[in-house]
Amino acid sequence: MNTSSAAAPSLAFVVPCYNEGLSLPELLRKLAEIDDQLVAADAIRSPSTIVLVDDGSTDDTWQKISEATATHNVTGIRLSRNHGHQAALLAGLMTAEADVIISLDADLQDDPDAIPKMLDAHNRGAQVVFGVRSSRDTDTVFKRRTARLYYDILQGMGIDIVPDHADYRLMSSKAIATLREFGEVNLFLRGLVKNIGYQTEIVEYDRSERFAGETKYPLSKMLQLAVEGVTSFSTRPLRYVTWIGTIVAMTSFFLACYSIFAWWRGGTIPGWTSITVPTFMLGGVQLIALGIIGEYIGKIYLETKRRPQFIIDEIIKADDAP
Repeated sequence: MNTSSAAAPSLAFVVPCYNEGLSLPELLRKLAEIDDQLVAADAIRSPSTIVLVDDGSTDDTWQKISEATATHNVTGIRLSRNHGHQAALLAGLMTAEADVIISLDADLQDDPDAIPKMLDAHNRGAQVVFGVRSSRDTDTVFKRRTARLYYDILQGMGIDIVPDHADYRLMSSKAIATLREFGEVNLFLRGLVKNIGYQTEIVEYDRSERFAGETKYPLSKMLQLAVEGVTSFSTRPLRYVTWIGTIVAMTSFFLACYSIFAWWRGGTIPGWTSITVPTFMLGGVQLIALGIIGEYIGKIYLETKRRPQFIIDEIIKADDAP
């Protein structure tokens, strides 16, 4: 790095944690190792702060975080309950105080060795640096295909998103200040951060296997996140419902004309099959349409309540450690 210590930024890491007690010691060791390298190279102004957000864990995660404040420059944030990964991440971003904030997961799948490259990109003027997986070789075939389908659907819906980017990113204080202006309850940070604008860069890294524990994003949560992404940034599904309804209505009209013509010719009007199949088809289309419309109405309902995106129960800092 070519950054001088006078111009070097302060740095904070934000790590959302849910039942990550087994991974935290190794995570802190890795971040401390990277931090020492950055300070020695004058890449950052002073030792970084590590903000660990306990998202309502049921294991010893909070105990590990509390103990870490005595040995590391750690700020622990304990949420009142499990608010979800995106809310926990936002809580950390809104609490951390630094010129540059890097968010990453606690499972050590996000390679910390990419951090110097992110800082280099920031020094070149990037306000947001996205950590992007260089490959998906560690994923199963099913995971690779569904992930590709996921990004294709989002981009097909007109959503500006970085493929193969999760929540491993660098954000400047300017970008964080802009993010504060978004008061949405339905959080999809991958879309929100890209929507901010400003100069961005991409840093590729090799994603590792999870260090310990099990994934906190099973298929059901991935599907939920996909729906959240689509409905938060695109109204195209509503438009598609209108088009489908128009096509079905036109098809029904032509079938009615055919029935009248067949009756006029003295032919036999198709019976049970021709009645039952369109009935079920129309019923299915209507239920799908109602589901899509209901999803949007539900989001409007939640937004009008203006409930807090997260509730902090306790904050403990290194200075507070006994």
